Amino acid sequence: MGSTGRSCRQHTMTTTSLSVSGELALEPLVSCKLCLCEWPAYRMSALQACNCVFCTSCLKQYMQLAIREGCGTPIACPDMACLKNGTFIDSEIAGLVPSDQFQLYQRLKFEREVHLNPYKTWCPDAECQAVCDVESNGVGHLVQVKCTTCETEFCSVCKADWHPGHSCSESQSLNLPASFDNGVPVSNDTEAPIKQCPVCSIYIERNEGCAQMMCKNCKHTFCWYCLQNLNNDIFLRHYDKGPCRNKLGHSRASVMWNRTQVVGILVGVGILVLVTSPLLLLASPCIICCVCKSCRGKKKTKQQDQPTT
Repeated sequence: MGSTGRSCRQHTMTTTSLSVSGELALEPLVSCKLCLCEWPAYRMSALQACNCVFCTSCLKQYMQLAIREGCGTPIACPDMACLKNGTFIDSEIAGLVPSDQFQLYQRLKFEREVHLNPYKTWCPDAECQAVCDVESNGVGHLVQVKCTTCETEFCSVCKADWHPGHSCSESQSLNLPASFDNGVPVSNDTEAPIKQCPVCSIYIERNEGCAQMMCKNCKHTFCWYCLQNLNNDIFLRHYDKGPCRNKLGHSRASVMWNRTQVVGILVGVGILVLVTSPLLLLASPCIICCVCKSCRGKKKTKQQDQPTT
């Protein structure tokens, strides 16, 4: 955190306070895992879910960034090595961000809950956007849904106007605005600025930049144009041929540089393993011997320290 790091040097020394006897007493400092600075306890905050401790300034910046990036999921502990996989509760978030950002977080959270609830759906009318109920026996099937706000009648699967007697694919041929692909409603326009994640169906907006997208909700990587899975395509070969050829959004030199970096990392790891493996095998007897000597020395010292009776 930039602003935290600049003032860090002013607080690296242990703070002092007057004790009951009038003498100076040392107050312990606590290290923050984000800015790597030490702060007095009153400037730190601990998560209730996992008891991980960070400076309050870093947590505020972390929380505001997560909300600005559209995070409506439970916001995880900033410590990547958190053993309890802690998450922030709403009261903690409300205490770290301004009221307008907290309202934005609650709206994003509500939208995600609607998307993940099979018995709820959004009204497709752009001017309405009310939440509609889907019949319990209609989950996964074509059923009619009627919005109680604007009275729009639409299909529970493809979200197009209700098409009795026709499947969703047949409704597409009738020039209805949406189609149904592998259980996920998607736009027919490959250049559409807003689409749904092929895995979790959450809405994603792309303004510009790379066509290789990663869903922030489920971490699924896919091509923006054809929605094909790119989780295992580390060399981005998908954009070398087919309908998405040369549509990555980067120059050819940039793509080649990316591939060179990937190959370099793989080769470097391979060389490191080949070099260190024989050395570890040769050094293992010495390591075991040193450990055994240390254990025997501690045992001997302990026996000498025991009083004789």
